[in-house]
Amino acid sequence: MELGAKLREMRQQKNLTQEELADRCELTKGYISQLENDLTSPSIATLCDLLNALGSDLSTFFHEETEEKVVFSEEEYIDKESEGMLFSWVIPNAQKNMMEPVLVTLDAGASTEEDFPHEGEEFGYVLEGRIAVVCGDRRYPAKKGESFYYTAAKQHYIRNIGRGKAKFLWISTPPNF
Repeated sequence: MELGAKLREMRQQKNLTQEELADRCELTKGYISQLENDLTSPSIATLCDLLNALGSDLSTFFHEETEEKVVFSEEEYIDKESEGMLFSWVIPNAQKNMMEPVLVTLDAGASTEEDFPHEGEEFGYVLEGRIAVVCGDRRYPAKKGESFYYTAAKQHYIRNIGRGKAKFLWISTPPNF
């Protein structure tokens, strides 16, 4: 971390001159200049005084945000294959998030495992083929281009009712897959 550059940026955001900041902290303008050019390092007490004058604190000053990953490639997907079914977690480690999207491919006649009632909601969009969303003792057919949405308060699963493969994006909140 470039301490001096960060202090300079904070001072400029507050529209303070080096002299004004120095006066507020009982330091010299020359010392502020040396700090901002990384020619000297402040004591912890002096840094606390500077940050206080700039409306900040040590915790905030040293907190570095990690950039959030937004786009994921197919190579990052995590696949699980079993009995005519392929689950692809399209967001790695999604179980730590508020929702968990999974790309599901079912062979003809295959179905997902029956899921027991739980809190939350589930949404899906059929990308290919024909499926039946089974919630409790009700069956809801859906085909390519259609979506489904339900609360997960009843036992539920999805079956491929077409002749070819069925593919759909399935999103659960909270994560459940």
